Amino acid sequence: MKASTGTTSTPSRNMKKGRIGARWFLLVWVVLIGLFVFAAYEYSQRLQAQTLTALQTQTESQMADLRADYEQQFTELNQQVSALQSKVDSFNELLTFTKDNANNKTDNSNKLYTQLNEVKTQLSALQKKMDLLK
Repeated sequence: MKASTGTTSTPSRNMKKGRIGARWFLLVWVVLIGLFVFAAYEYSQRLQAQTLTALQTQTESQMADLRADYEQQFTELNQQVSALQSKVDSFNELLTFTKDNANNKTDNSNKLYTQLNEVKTQLSALQKKMDLLK
């Protein structure tokens, strides 16, 4: 009987050692998997931060370009309005002079009124464009 108990105790020790070894093996694998998951999460967070920074820089650059383009167009429209305003003023002076010196037989005042209306139409169109840009 002793021989049979001796043989049964040896395999049970090996079984316990095998179970402990398997537990450590599984624990190491779980820890490694946890570390890999953590590393992947941190890497994705770092990539996300870098992408957001790059997008913010690109957006700011595009906004600066748009702002510069807007200011250039606004300046050009202001110059055109000023030029048209000077034309309107000169036409008004000419029209006043023509009215003062006109005979009933001349048709020049009607031509000046027509030209003045055309210039006013162009001026109002430019003013609308300027208002849109504002």
